[in-house]
Amino acid sequence: MTPAQLLSRIEKGAAPPAILLLGPEAYDRRRILDALAARFPADSITYHDLLELTLTEVVDDARSLSLFASERLIRVANAEAVLPKGKMDEDAEGESGNAAKAAPLNEYLKDPTPGVVLVLEAVRFDFEGDDKRRQDRVLKFYSAVRDVVELRRYSSQDARQEGEALARRAGVRMDSETLDFLVEALGADVARMEVEMEKLALYAGHRPVGMDDIAALVPDARASTVFALVNALGRRDRARALEILETLSREGEYLPLALAFLSTQFRMALVAREASLKSAQQIQAHFTRAGVPMWSSRAEQVYQTATKFSKPQLERAMALIYGADKGMRDTRPDDRIVMEQLIVELVG
Repeated sequence: MTPAQLLSRIEKGAAPPAILLLGPEAYDRRRILDALAARFPADSITYHDLLELTLTEVVDDARSLSLFASERLIRVANAEAVLPKGKMDEDAEGESGNAAKAAPLNEYLKDPTPGVVLVLEAVRFDFEGDDKRRQDRVLKFYSAVRDVVELRRYSSQDARQEGEALARRAGVRMDSETLDFLVEALGADVARMEVEMEKLALYAGHRPVGMDDIAALVPDARASTVFALVNALGRRDRARALEILETLSREGEYLPLALAFLSTQFRMALVAREASLKSAQQIQAHFTRAGVPMWSSRAEQVYQTATKFSKPQLERAMALIYGADKGMRDTRPDDRIVMEQLIVELVG
């Protein structure tokens, strides 16, 4: 089940007796929990943690009838804590042990208490890599729960669409490029985007929000000011590039990461030059065909850099970046001085 499907059921007053929230995406989890909480009085909402209680104790609470509330919402955090730590042995003893732990919940769900909604929150594991195996174990343990909501992380495109809705609700005006910049700076984390939209609405008031506003207001966002630095260098704006470097240093940004982003930007611009790509659309199509995902704002950045620097200048830039990377690896280097020298030489 998707978050949207569950939200639709909740709005219709048809919340299921037990829900398993599975996955790390915080924005949809909060929306679901807020929608559920809105349908219950505050004194009828109970919070449990399976790091502190057993599943049997939680089920006993769900079975008990309240003298003060005919309907109750029971939230259970750390639902994955019922599983054994470390690698699970798929032997008969391990299977029987998990079955015994899950038995109280399985029995309860055959005849759940009317008016009680049990929400199990298993948010620790993702759906990829090593977490996928652990996620499968959680699903297997809670197999009796029919309503499972997968809280998957947003793709960049989906995060952008949600960002447009968040901007409208917050009354924030920004152009398409600035929104792309915010989405990319926050790593498509929609929960963070919602918070930053509220901050931007208060900060900007009725005027449109620009990239400089985001760089100033979200200094600790993932690489936000790094992308601003890329843009400044693409425009060959040395003064602005040095100002952004000052912000990066003041906020404790890891400068080798900034250098890595610069390296990627100039490599892509050099490829665009060598392939004689004449527009951002051509650049986006070229890299997409090559298996490198790229959206419009990123393609525009690469195009801007490719037009500001000639092919020999881009080749020289790659050599300068290589030298800067080597300089940062020297004994006790001052990364800021290395970056300042790189900026001056790049735009000189």
